[in-house]
Amino acid sequence: MSTSTPTAADLTDDELRALAERAGSELEGAHPREIIAWAARTFGPDLVLASSMGDEVLVHLAAATAPGIEVIFLDTGYHFAETIGTRDYYADFTAIHLTTILPLRTVAEQDAEHGPRLHDRDPNLCCALRKVEPLERGLAPYRAWITGMRREDAPTRTDIAVVGWDTRRNKVKLNPLAAWSQADVDAYVEAEGVVLNPLRQSGYASIGCAPCTRAVAPGEDPRAGRWSGTSKTECGLHT
Repeated sequence: MSTSTPTAADLTDDELRALAERAGSELEGAHPREIIAWAARTFGPDLVLASSMGDEVLVHLAAATAPGIEVIFLDTGYHFAETIGTRDYYADFTAIHLTTILPLRTVAEQDAEHGPRLHDRDPNLCCALRKVEPLERGLAPYRAWITGMRREDAPTRTDIAVVGWDTRRNKVKLNPLAAWSQADVDAYVEAEGVVLNPLRQSGYASIGCAPCTRAVAPGEDPRAGRWSGTSKTECGLHT
């Protein structure tokens, strides 16, 4: 009688959480390639990478390490043209399988329901409608997801694990770049010739939706350009 080898898809949530916690400890200090390779071996088709195309290094690493990896891109309807162009480049010229996820309402439909420029009046609701809800749909088929978060990005991210448990979604959450500094990112970009979002050349250190993102001055916090002038620091995808 033949038996099949258990995979991550066969594990209960408790078993999957234990796996994530163990891997987070064992892979701390590992190169992002090693973390992505482990995830691809462990989860196979149950693994997805979520990208806003402001984390181009992560997409490059994933394409090189796990060719054919599933990638979801949240098209909020408010992206810079440069961001859409970056998405198209990685979809067309690298070894990823990219799916674009749209909000349930177009910008015009949202304006009709909530009034124009909701992002100015209630950015939390705008993010919930155009980022958080689409992400939930995009992640639903998978048991593990990869993000481009780094510990030095913001005070809210200093303790993120390279592999951890997403309690909100009952999924494994991987942050392969968690321990990398900006110098590490820059060195990889130069060594590998990574194609970057053109907005980088105009001082955009952290890239989100056009109405809520500005360039930053030299020496300014990289995320100071996100929701500038408000107390908002996160879009809700990771909180």
